[in-house]
Amino acid sequence: MDWRGRITSDPSILVGKPTIKGTRISVDLILGWLANGWSMEDILTAYPHITRDDVQAALAFAAEMLREEEYIAIHKATA
Repeated sequence: MDWRGRITSDPSILVGKPTIKGTRISVDLILGWLANGWSMEDILTAYPHITRDDVQAALAFAAEMLREEEYIAIHKATA
């Protein structure tokens, strides 16, 4: 999934957080819903103005950002 047509960052919207284009729904909000057990259907029911492709684009964006970052091992970061 190419997220570039669906995810945007605008400093005047949510201080530049990546959001679903044309909304104020941030990528981190979608990830949080999924992490808390929401299904795709739960998200689409709660926010009918976004699509399945929008949610998948948010996931693709997050995956790409994680691939491009360097991370310290979790056990070292919490020590």
